[in-house]
Amino acid sequence: MAVQVGDSIPDVTLKIMGEKGPEDISTSDIFSGKKVVMFAVPGAFTPTCSQAHLPGFVANADKIKEKGVDAIVCTSVNDPFVMDAWGKAGNAEEIMMVGDANGDLAAALGATLDLGGAGLGTRSTRYSLVAEDGKITALNLENGGAFEVSSAEAILEAL
Repeated sequence: MAVQVGDSIPDVTLKIMGEKGPEDISTSDIFSGKKVVMFAVPGAFTPTCSQAHLPGFVANADKIKEKGVDAIVCTSVNDPFVMDAWGKAGNAEEIMMVGDANGDLAAALGATLDLGGAGLGTRSTRYSLVAEDGKITALNLENGGAFEVSSAEAILEAL
């Protein structure tokens, strides 16, 4: 079953790129005591993700943070090296680029997408959400790989 408004973000360990290389970060570290916007994409450097989803959050990062958001997080079933490189390529300085390389968060949220037929394996479905102290208060979950409801503009409306 897919995650819903009112659910808590599951406690899983993810990876970010630190000064000396990949570092663990738990979802509780990211969400506890904070208002966080998180969006997930099926893959870094893929067309819709790179041409529309990430750029929308980059362009609207200041407006989102003006709404009392402490952090904007992007996650994908990619390793932290790829997420770091994608963030740099996309000028995403205001966005925490988090690797969910094993798909643990996507699976725990019930938000996986089987792209094995395209040679991409199991990925995260595309979504965006707002969480306050780890509890989901707004959720825009896409069907399949669509990009219709999870944009930065949709999050701004939810805030």
